[in-house]
Amino acid sequence: MSISSPGKPNIVLILADDMGYGDIGAFGNPDVETPALDKLASNGIRLTQHYSGSCVCAPARAALMTARYPHRTGAIDTLEGRGADRLALREVTVADALKSAGYATGLMGKWHLGALDPRYHPNRRGFDEFAGFRGGWSDYWQWRLDRNGVFEKADGRYLTDVFTEEAVQFIERHRREPFFLHVSYNAPHFPLQAAEGDIAPFRDKEKFGDGVCTLYGMNRCMDRGIARILETLDRHGLTENTLVLFMSDNGPAFRWHDIDCRRYNGHFNGSKGNTYEGGIRVPAILRWPAGMQGGQELHDLFHFTDWMPTLLSIAGANSPGDLPIDGQCALPALRGEKGQVAPVRFWQWNRYTPVGTSNAAMRDGDWKLLRPIIPETLQMDPEDAKEDGQLKYEPESITEISRRPEPERHVSAPPPPLLFNLAEDPYEQNDLAAAEPGRVHSMQRALDTWFEEVEAERSAIQD
Repeated sequence: MSISSPGKPNIVLILADDMGYGDIGAFGNPDVETPALDKLASNGIRLTQHYSGSCVCAPARAALMTARYPHRTGAIDTLEGRGADRLALREVTVADALKSAGYATGLMGKWHLGALDPRYHPNRRGFDEFAGFRGGWSDYWQWRLDRNGVFEKADGRYLTDVFTEEAVQFIERHRREPFFLHVSYNAPHFPLQAAEGDIAPFRDKEKFGDGVCTLYGMNRCMDRGIARILETLDRHGLTENTLVLFMSDNGPAFRWHDIDCRRYNGHFNGSKGNTYEGGIRVPAILRWPAGMQGGQELHDLFHFTDWMPTLLSIAGANSPGDLPIDGQCALPALRGEKGQVAPVRFWQWNRYTPVGTSNAAMRDGDWKLLRPIIPETLQMDPEDAKEDGQLKYEPESITEISRRPEPERHVSAPPPPLLFNLAEDPYEQNDLAAAEPGRVHSMQRALDTWFEEVEAERSAIQD
């Protein structure tokens, strides 16, 4: 297929927070209300094997922004109070690269790659304009907006609507020049809050608990905001040469404190926080009429680290840094070229210092090796949990990261690795490790080598 674009395309990257594979109608859920995303999927390209860079927020965002595995970047956990969310200052972001190529750049929404030091502020990481919050989550009604370093208090509006309005105004300001707009909604992340008008349609179905009803209502509002953004592009004649890319940062949270949020997730095993498919396989939709044929469903493997090189290729931009990247340009695959070799991909996450034998996975073709969670590695210090909430509701009270030693913990022996053939068993129900000892051994060796490499790079960070 041959489609050329008239000049530099605009890029709108929309990211949801904890939205599962099954939270969109176009991905098989008849009970949700996501008409804007459904239409975008119908007119654009829907990716069925799209993977986050991590099973939790900050590391996933680090991979998306840099095309590098999270460990390399220093952003290994969500605990901004400890600085574990910080994107190392040596890293070059996709916003840095596009800004150098002449794009106006803006981030509206959640950052979560450095909350407590001005050196890590989005305005210092490639974004000309920022209106949002820098930490991991925010109250949807009692918010505090950081607008390029100046703070504004809540004014009665719902935060999702605030981010939508900021995105629309950014497009209005920059419609006559190429722009990169990153709309980073925090929906449907905790706290579960939405207007009753958005919750009510799901209560009427009488099949969901309060948690799921509220969560679907949060997504309903976000979808309405996405419709506004797309309508703004239409109104200014920008749709044809604007690449719109939508995705979620990781899989869905099935429980928030005592609130049950279990729901349809494409039948995948697992959820946010683990490296089963349900935790790392996330929805993705893109549309670029001038550059890609719409109305497609692609089953190639795509990974968060692939997006930066893909977007830079589309924009005709080069990375201004010299750090090696882990991703590859996905443009040939997106344009239907066959014969592309899917790369081996890796994941690992736990609290505090990474433990390579806990909650890790790799995928090589159809095969996936998974190291189950060692429970002690996911335990959080109660003081850190308390501080995390304090940062959201009393942000002025904490200005420096905690230097407390990590909590002491006894880490149990790791469970044996599991092996799945995703082509035959996408829902990870049939462990083939006993039948394939040679494959398990070689994949485990590759996973160990990868972990040692990325951890060595993380240990060299001087920030």
